[in-house]
Amino acid sequence: MEQKKLSQKKTVSFITLGCKVNQYDSDAMRTLFVRNGYSPAEGDDADVYVINTCSVTSVGDRKSRQMVRRIRRAHPDAIIAVAGCYAQLAPEVFEKMGDVDVIVGHQNRTHIVEYVEKARTAEQPLNEVVDIMKVKDFENMEVDPEGEIKTRAFIKVQEGCDNYCTFCIIPYARGKLKSRKQEDAVSEIRKLVARGYREVVLTGIHLGNYGKDLHDGTSLSSLVAELVKIPELLRIRLGSIESVELSEELIRIIQNEPKVCRHLHLPIQSGSDSVLKGMNRHYRLAKYKALIAELRDKIPGLALTTDLIVGFPGETEENFKETLETLKEIRFSGIHVFPYSQRTGTPAATYPDQVSNEVKKERVHRVQELEKGIAKDYRDQFLGKVVHVLAEEVKNGWYEGLTDEYIRVTIRSEGVERGIMYPVRITAITEEGMAGKIENQELEIRN
Repeated sequence: MEQKKLSQKKTVSFITLGCKVNQYDSDAMRTLFVRNGYSPAEGDDADVYVINTCSVTSVGDRKSRQMVRRIRRAHPDAIIAVAGCYAQLAPEVFEKMGDVDVIVGHQNRTHIVEYVEKARTAEQPLNEVVDIMKVKDFENMEVDPEGEIKTRAFIKVQEGCDNYCTFCIIPYARGKLKSRKQEDAVSEIRKLVARGYREVVLTGIHLGNYGKDLHDGTSLSSLVAELVKIPELLRIRLGSIESVELSEELIRIIQNEPKVCRHLHLPIQSGSDSVLKGMNRHYRLAKYKALIAELRDKIPGLALTTDLIVGFPGETEENFKETLETLKEIRFSGIHVFPYSQRTGTPAATYPDQVSNEVKKERVHRVQELEKGIAKDYRDQFLGKVVHVLAEEVKNGWYEGLTDEYIRVTIRSEGVERGIMYPVRITAITEEGMAGKIENQELEIRN
């Protein structure tokens, strides 16, 4: 491999595929580059490209390979590093491609700048991937945002998963449950709030089990309880949580702490017990529905969203209709629906009765049509009411932001400032969200 040239001004560009956890990992690695003298590239020309790959579906694998080839064709002299799930699971694929200089997976990312510098004179790709199943400790990184400060920050506090759902490749890519020390998470969040961030979204691969591996009393509820003490932090939003891991203490905090968003994302994955059993999900519909009823009773106005997989091996039309009926009964305010993806190395990949792509596509469409109507009905209840909107960004000339319930609202009022929570009376329901005007221009809630 010939030596890579370095311009006088070292620049780096990140391409992130996949989930919000990957986005946090990219932001943290970008921080390491900046601290080591690199500048984020302006435009599409950099000395170093870091591609944070995804492998949750076969589409993610393909997109990751395509991105590597596209960057190499456009920038033959650049250093290309790959990280993330696909790099962790299949480093040999990237070695054989001949287009990649550094492979790091999901560990040793704190050394990525060192690897990139070393790769400039290396004759072969540097494969720094380790056996992730042997890694016990959370790799602590933090984000130091450069450039324009935003309002909402995603904070990763947990890594790995011990559930081993039969369809999921992620436990093999990210390893066992690992939690970030609470003091490290709180320290990073305090720094971001001091920089002007007003909302944090706690994320992880298995967020509800945060703290269980630390054996010191740390839990998701203890972390949230500590965060509500930060004066200028206006909102704490929780990422995806498994229903069976929602503790009574966390429910109580959501009930009683105005800073904690009244929105929970509880993956259901299927509305059929027989499919849930095949998936190795650790609950059945009766328990899931009972939890939903309890939550709605204890936290009036709570928004509930979910993830759903259709076309799991053996899912019959009758099973799918059960799912549709379950969705009609629960009436989530939002549904992220995915066709089942056959992942080599997972038990479900070898199951008989694989569902055709045509059927999966048709089932996705039917769920999307159902969800569209239910979500619109949910938003309709806010017409004429006042909601609290944290102003985030300008789009089409007006500020937009999110409600507690994770609904995007266009604030059609003058004089709006980013990072301030406004009372907004909803005057219109839009295709994807809502619009309204500030109820009292002089009233700024929690600024």
